[in-house]
Amino acid sequence: MNEPVFWIAPIAALLAMIYARKFFKEMLLQDQGTALMQEIGDHVRHGAMAYLRQQYKIMFLVFAVLTIVFGVLAYYFHVQNPWLPFTFVFGGFFSALAGYFGMQTATRASTRTAAAARTSLPDALKIAFRSGAVMGLVVVGLGLGNIVVWFILADLLIPHSAAGEGVRMVLVTTTILTFGVGASMQAMFARVGGGIFTKAADVGADLVGKVESGIPEDDPRNPAVIADNVGDNVGDVAGMGADLFESYCGAILAASALGAAAYVLDPTLQMKAVVAPIAIAGIGILLSIVGVYLVKTKEGATQKDLLGSLSRGINASALMIVVASAGLLLLLGIPNVWGIWGAVVTGLITGIIVGRSTEYSTSPSYGPTRLIAAQAEGGPATLIIAGVGVGMLSTAIPVLSVGAGTMLSFLFASGFDLNQMNLGLYGVAIAAVGMLSTLGITLASDAYGPIADNAGGNAEMSGLGAEVRARTDALDSLGNTTAATGKGFAIGSAALTALALIASYIEVIRIELVNIGQTVLTLGNGATVATAQATLTDFMTFFNVTLLNPTVLVGLLIGSMVAFVFSGLTVQAVGRAAIMMVEEVRRQFREDPGILQGTSQPDYERCVAISTVGAQREMVLPALLAVIAPVVVGLVLGVAGVIGLLMGGLASGFVLAVFLSNAGGAWDNAKKYIESGYHGGKNSRAHRASVIGDTVGDPFKDTSGPSLNILVKLMSIMAIVMAGVTVTYSLL
Repeated sequence: MNEPVFWIAPIAALLAMIYARKFFKEMLLQDQGTALMQEIGDHVRHGAMAYLRQQYKIMFLVFAVLTIVFGVLAYYFHVQNPWLPFTFVFGGFFSALAGYFGMQTATRASTRTAAAARTSLPDALKIAFRSGAVMGLVVVGLGLGNIVVWFILADLLIPHSAAGEGVRMVLVTTTILTFGVGASMQAMFARVGGGIFTKAADVGADLVGKVESGIPEDDPRNPAVIADNVGDNVGDVAGMGADLFESYCGAILAASALGAAAYVLDPTLQMKAVVAPIAIAGIGILLSIVGVYLVKTKEGATQKDLLGSLSRGINASALMIVVASAGLLLLLGIPNVWGIWGAVVTGLITGIIVGRSTEYSTSPSYGPTRLIAAQAEGGPATLIIAGVGVGMLSTAIPVLSVGAGTMLSFLFASGFDLNQMNLGLYGVAIAAVGMLSTLGITLASDAYGPIADNAGGNAEMSGLGAEVRARTDALDSLGNTTAATGKGFAIGSAALTALALIASYIEVIRIELVNIGQTVLTLGNGATVATAQATLTDFMTFFNVTLLNPTVLVGLLIGSMVAFVFSGLTVQAVGRAAIMMVEEVRRQFREDPGILQGTSQPDYERCVAISTVGAQREMVLPALLAVIAPVVVGLVLGVAGVIGLLMGGLASGFVLAVFLSNAGGAWDNAKKYIESGYHGGKNSRAHRASVIGDTVGDPFKDTSGPSLNILVKLMSIMAIVMAGVTVTYSLL
């Protein structure tokens, strides 16, 4: 490797793992609280680990079957990259490993956070946030570390090409792009399965506990309360971690592949373009570690103070990456250095705007959520109507900001020349890397949420008193805001990453066409161009990718349909699993009256088992839909149909994800706003209506909405790895 700045990445990845281990060890040294607190924490940890073990068993079977399929396609039919069976397994394994480390940390940290809250709010915040940082640093450390290792291996093992070093580097970068397949598949199962688990438990606990029996949230008499706390971890720690692991890897890999394609005729500049996103990600890790140390607060801090503490760390990291990336790009000597830097900054700003717009739409501090709370006085119907309206309106700012970010990053990188498609799309991919560059700390603020939530549940079930509960409630409320912002950030980054992956698809198509012997493309008016030298515009002409081509239009419609069918499947899956939980909680209350009287203990493990079984059974079909759709469309409609499918899925999936996540988040926080004393407070008519709204919103914000991020990326990456099958066997 002749670019010295490349080595920033492996050093940063190693430091991420060192600091993750340091924060984990520091957390273990903290006081675990009373024997009862430890017992409750053990219930949650054992339930979470039991769920993960069951999920990993199913994942092992799915990965084994797909590895065999990919092996047959690669080594028997020769229509698949021969590296794929190996990169696929490693991508899934390390995504799962990141989730495992995060879960081990979060389930231990919640008890210690509750124990610290008995005496100090600053100490409780420090434990919770640095434990969340373990998840963030493990994700970026394992993700970037794997990219570096696979890049070095591919560069060493892929032989030199007669077509030149530039063509070989395109092959190297598109080969390691296949690492994202396993990561995306694991993310789909983790996000969908975790979302179904947590919402089945949450809905069961709310409907039978709060609504029917009138007992408080996190009351130990509720049989589903432990399953609810387990669900917070499997959904928002393991699920979110896997989601952003594949976004992070996908953005870096797509940017490297597009950089290789943009400078294919100049190997020296090509290497600089390939290394730039990897090095920027490395700098981002180092600055995320700095940002973690800036998050601190004082005793008696208000909600505004707590939010300011987290914002200080995140914003400082973002500002430092703006300066550091400029220095890095100047040191690297990349062409159009200020244009590429402008794309990085555009990505960062776009991520901030999407996050803030999500906060505005879902936080009880602002008008939209307060409007929903006011409508609760009219009953469940008016509250649901208001929430749907807020969710729909909330799509405007994210869509406009991502659209503006896409155009600006394209123009900056292309030198404001719309004809420079390769350079412009490289800029879009670099913008996605910029948005995700400080993922180490932004994911820490998201993983912090379930730790604080579980700490509050532990404090309630342990009877620690009003003062302690007030501290954990403050941390939990902050976690709700960061969780909503994190979902918006994940959705925005998914849109840019998916667009970069779609552009990378064309580069893989180029390689597959050469592999089957089609070395010349015939364009309009009898003109021809060598496949190896064809531009993206040439490929669009060759495959007739226009809105007047019915093949493209049909693909667009199918892509849009897949987003809605996927959402319908996941929402109904939560409903079916929740019914099982509701019936189990009712059964326990009916058969053992001592539970509500507080004289006997509920069967927590039975509820955890029900959520686990329901999640594992229900997550398979939505995941298969994401895998099968690009394969079938490719075989029937060809390359043009696949491009239409991916664009339709991206456009509809992005907007639908924003709507579902923000509507659900707003309903949730409207309930919490009412519980804080507004509109009659707890047990009022408005509160009962808000619980129903929160229940409807649960699968929206924690299952379907976040899972759509992965749907659009998984369809893109599946299209990429199945490109050889598409160009060889398609009917059209």
